[in-house]
Amino acid sequence: MHDTIKLNAQGVRMIAHRGLSGIERENTCAAFVAAGNRSYFGVETDIHRTADGQYIVIHDDNALRVSGMNAVVEETDFDALRTVRMTDLNGDARMDLCFPSLQEYIHICKQYDKTCVLEIKNHFEPADIEAVIRIIEREDWLARTIFISFDLPNMICIREKLPDQPAQYLVKSFDDGLLDTLKAHRLDLDIYHKAVTAENVAACHAIGAQVNVWTVNTIEDAQRVIDCGVDYITTNILE
Repeated sequence: MHDTIKLNAQGVRMIAHRGLSGIERENTCAAFVAAGNRSYFGVETDIHRTADGQYIVIHDDNALRVSGMNAVVEETDFDALRTVRMTDLNGDARMDLCFPSLQEYIHICKQYDKTCVLEIKNHFEPADIEAVIRIIEREDWLARTIFISFDLPNMICIREKLPDQPAQYLVKSFDDGLLDTLKAHRLDLDIYHKAVTAENVAACHAIGAQVNVWTVNTIEDAQRVIDCGVDYITTNILE
């Protein structure tokens, strides 16, 4: 049976990337349950707005890679996307693998007592961010949710609506002005693991910002970022 690669995380909080995507098809209920049954602090996923204004769990803009169906997510209604079945990691079709709703993802995290790490894909209008917040509030899991996004306006909107909510700005590199952005909007950092150094982790900590790194899948890379002092590691397969 395929299993996780065990890591001495030395107090760093581990986050299952798109669920336990090294074992189950990413961003499925199966991947979320697999993560829930293990020692992860949090379970990360991605949401898009559908054409009819609902919210569905998928990473890509198009369903093609994970299902074989050519469908632009944000131009397709929720119910149509829900009829699509994904393939597993071996490329075999599985009738149990459909695109989860936001509510289903939250329910699984709540059932297994895991923190939601919710990436808002693309740009969301403030009304959509408000709607997502309301959904999470109705599930009584907002206190156990961390919002992340590459879109800075999304992060600023989260901060305006939820002044004390954990929120991590996703970036690929540690560019000039990043610390000023984090400080101005009281955001934590979620950065590509190869871009992180002990010096920039220390600089983030000096302004009160925590550091998450993505996506770390080897013991060697994990030990390097642990030595840099990161607070979270996002991974497909390490545990």
